[in-house]
Amino acid sequence: MNKIATELKDCYILEPTRFGDSRGYFSAPYIEGEYHALGFQGLKQVSRSKSTKGVLRGMHFQKDEYAQAKVVEAVQGAVFDVVVDLRKDSPSYGKWTSTLLTPENGRQLYVPRGFAHGFLSLEDDTVFQYFVDNVYAPDEEGGIAWDDPTIGIDWQSIFDKYDIAEPELSAKDADRMSFLEFDKEQA
Repeated sequence: MNKIATELKDCYILEPTRFGDSRGYFSAPYIEGEYHALGFQGLKQVSRSKSTKGVLRGMHFQKDEYAQAKVVEAVQGAVFDVVVDLRKDSPSYGKWTSTLLTPENGRQLYVPRGFAHGFLSLEDDTVFQYFVDNVYAPDEEGGIAWDDPTIGIDWQSIFDKYDIAEPELSAKDADRMSFLEFDKEQA
């Protein structure tokens, strides 16, 4: 597996090794020892979501002992994947990074515990897969506003590039707290 550092501490783009020829390829998307070395504490759950073009899911996290590290990938379609470091003691606190995830590029993103995560579906019928190291706890879910100006994620250039007029959001993603509100809660 090729591990590519991002601007955020402990967050990596991963490229699992592929073996292929004219018939296609073989790849192991999850190998316990390799992910454990990143800080992933063991596979507890695998989840998938399916989205139409323009669906924006995020920016989500789980709190305290229910925090999750994730290895995420697009198994069909394409996503603009985004994370924000919410660890107060991190040198990259409040900063974001993004990557394009597609089956063709074979990339994954390792999202450490203490990060908010979200993505924008760039194609219809996009299937997104999550390997997580802690089970989902609905009462411990949190989120910050996807379009928070303090963080300044450059969604607009992606909307323009992929001809998305407005993102489609869930009711709770449309009403998340700001980063400044989150920051005050952490004080």
